[in-house]
Amino acid sequence: MNRESYNLIAAQWAAARAAFCGRERDYLEAVLATAPAGSTILDLGCGTGRPMAEHIVAQGRRVLGVDQSEALLGIARGNLPTERWVLSTMQAFEPDRSFQGALLWDSLFHLPRDEHEPILRKVVDALPPGARLMLTVGGSAHPAFTDTMFGQTFSYDSNTPDESRQILARLGCHIVIGEFMNLPDGGRDKGRYAIVAEKT
Repeated sequence: MNRESYNLIAAQWAAARAAFCGRERDYLEAVLATAPAGSTILDLGCGTGRPMAEHIVAQGRRVLGVDQSEALLGIARGNLPTERWVLSTMQAFEPDRSFQGALLWDSLFHLPRDEHEPILRKVVDALPPGARLMLTVGGSAHPAFTDTMFGQTFSYDSNTPDESRQILARLGCHIVIGEFMNLPDGGRDKGRYAIVAEKT
């Protein structure tokens, strides 16, 4: 569902998602703080590469971007042709040890929650000690649901912030930043929680 939906709205998404929102730049800078100049950052669910991958490259690092949407990746390749872009689902992607930081930003919550820990385990296992990752999770306990964006349907599911923090602790990470980007409103907005974690 989500792959086809993102392919259909790629141009609209690219226009809407061009700048940082809230404290996103701060979270990304926290990841880059432990990634040496010239090192590679994995962006799992990278979309068009804006604004995250663009900022990573502007700060002297490289990007390995992974997404299942051909249309979004096409835009990313056009914007940042020197970076590495891989067409794959998050579940199928098998990371090597070539990166020193990772993003799973506004992407993991499109997958069933029971798939989140195995994906995070693959990413954390491939990170060197001291490296950081950032991710977003849903802000409240809620069953899986669908919603629309630009007239297309998308699926959402997530562990709660506390459950996500516990998963990361089991994987050998400690939380550097954990905060709400927006609180649930009891209606359509289920909330969004940002995490930056460091592998110990």
